Amino acid sequence: MEIVVTGRHTQIKQRFRDVVENKMNRVTAIAPDAERVQIVVTHEGNPRQADTAKRVEITVIAGRTVVRAEASSTDEYSALDMALDKLTLRLRRTRDRRKDHRRGYTNPVPVDMGVVTPEPAEEEAPAEEPNNSPQAAVASDLGPGESVEVQVGDTPIVIRRKLHIAEPMTIDEALYEMELIGHDFFLFVNKETNRPSVVYHRHGWSYGVFEIDTPENVKKAE
Repeated sequence: MEIVVTGRHTQIKQRFRDVVENKMNRVTAIAPDAERVQIVVTHEGNPRQADTAKRVEITVIAGRTVVRAEASSTDEYSALDMALDKLTLRLRRTRDRRKDHRRGYTNPVPVDMGVVTPEPAEEEAPAEEPNNSPQAAVASDLGPGESVEVQVGDTPIVIRRKLHIAEPMTIDEALYEMELIGHDFFLFVNKETNRPSVVYHRHGWSYGVFEIDTPENVKKAE
């Protein structure tokens, strides 16, 4: 299993890499088919956020299944432990679901793949644009996996756009993928309606679904 550790606004020490290597046996014990694990450590420089100064994101890729977890703490070691606890719980759910649902279900490719490709340790400054504006972020064509960032004028606002390719899936499959990556929402294409849709957490075990369509398409369906 390939293990990739990168840092954002921080340097990764060899001791931390060694700890990661030792702890990844928890992943292989639950998901022996795991092919790659990516760990991203982010440092928050704001002293007011000292309690969450270090954030650790762990992404496991096993075939077409992507499982993700993250946690923040005062240091990267405790953040790693908390993120790993969340991750192993989700890996167990995935393993149990496979055992209980041998009905030809194929794990779809999740839309949220932003953290799968390793990024440099330090984020590069966005390229200078003659006319920085929100429109500039969506003006150019993108290929699969490509992204573009544009800073709006002299403000701290940065708009990032990325193109993802994903197979249509059902609402049930989208909810499952949302739980795996640990987000409160999940963007997908509804297999039943072929519409861009979002599932999201409401409260407790309650979920919601948004579907998007144009007035022209709605009229055609009537």
